[in-house]
Amino acid sequence: MRAQSTTHHCLDELRTALRRAAYGAGLDPELRSRLVLSVTRLAAPDLAAGRPVSLEFLPSCTAASRDPAAPPAAAEPAVAEPAVVPPQRGDTAPGDASLTVRLSLTGGGTPAGLDELPLPARPAPPSGAVWSLPRPDPAPRAPGGGEQGGKGGAPDPVALAEEEAAALADRLDRLSREHRRLKDELAETNSGVLALYVQLEERDEQLRQAHGRMLRQLEDALRPPPVRVPGLEMAVRYEPAESHAPTGGDLYDWFALPDGTVHITIVDALGHGLTSTRGALSVTHAVRTLALEGHELRTLVARAARALAGLDEELMASVQVVRIDPRTGRLSLANGSHPPALLVRRDGATRFLEAPGRGVGFPLPGSEAVLRDRLDPGDLLVLYTDGLTESRRDPREGELRLARAARRHRGLPMDRVPGAIAEEMHTVILHPDDTVALAVRRTGELS
Repeated sequence: MRAQSTTHHCLDELRTALRRAAYGAGLDPELRSRLVLSVTRLAAPDLAAGRPVSLEFLPSCTAASRDPAAPPAAAEPAVAEPAVVPPQRGDTAPGDASLTVRLSLTGGGTPAGLDELPLPARPAPPSGAVWSLPRPDPAPRAPGGGEQGGKGGAPDPVALAEEEAAALADRLDRLSREHRRLKDELAETNSGVLALYVQLEERDEQLRQAHGRMLRQLEDALRPPPVRVPGLEMAVRYEPAESHAPTGGDLYDWFALPDGTVHITIVDALGHGLTSTRGALSVTHAVRTLALEGHELRTLVARAARALAGLDEELMASVQVVRIDPRTGRLSLANGSHPPALLVRRDGATRFLEAPGRGVGFPLPGSEAVLRDRLDPGDLLVLYTDGLTESRRDPREGELRLARAARRHRGLPMDRVPGAIAEEMHTVILHPDDTVALAVRRTGELS
């Protein structure tokens, strides 16, 4: 193809000449359509204002040999040689390009939005745009060829436009088919993913149920049911600090001694989770063994600390041991660094029972004294761990709230008392911790 340079004064004339030249250069219909749309979009403002535009078609050999500084023919506006346009939207590399198309405008200034054209272009100073196009068909068609049936053998612009439209429609059809294929594949994939998700959910639910059964069995093994003896009612509420962990460092133990006295142990081991549970179990088992061997209440904390010292050097736990005679209501309490017990009289009067002492793992462990009192019929004893009173980080304020809550709920059925107290105490939790709330009420009925 030889170089062509034309000047145009109306849009239809430019569009027709551009189509015929592009057809003669052998450009495929889709690329030709993009070129026509891009050139006419840039030229339309100048042509509408009555300013002519110049169009050049240069084969690669012509474009390469022409001096960039040389002016064009005298009848045409001067066009500066632009830099090579990098390939975009399917273009080949500059070294492979065989056709350069230049549009020279007379309106002045560099056109805007060249990168957003259907076929992106580079600026061609002083005013215009340039396209470097991929290598056309090996045998370009002569503009005078009659394949399109134009007047005088020239390609018919209407037929060329229809060819471009058909190429674009064919491309759209291919894209539509590809879109449907991908959509069907995506739907099939989503269906498989959904089925897998359902299977995973079912398996997770099975695991959750098995986990729940295991936790309930573990809780039953760690927390013995209330002792049933005439003259006393007992109930307990336990809440772990971590919802996913069924146990923590707060444990309790209660059983009846051979003489009919009820023994209660409350333990709060340092830490949370199963590690602290192991420490708390060690303490409760040690205290139970010592109590059943007949050791005095005052010595239980110290003896348990000595027995466990060689087994777990990092174990630290507060301990409270209580004994209640259901026949007489006599109450004895020894303590090792544990919060005081709360005694609620039948008439609502409250008093905290605090005995000095240090827990397991503390220096000089043991209870310094045994506190003695008496439960009369209708009196309530509340034993607890610090998670109940320190949920708002203020132990003193927590004890005052505990006294009010216990006074308010003391008349409820026994199985509801610890839960009601714990729920009122935990309306606001700033410091989550394992919690035990254990309540004992003397009924006075010995039969």
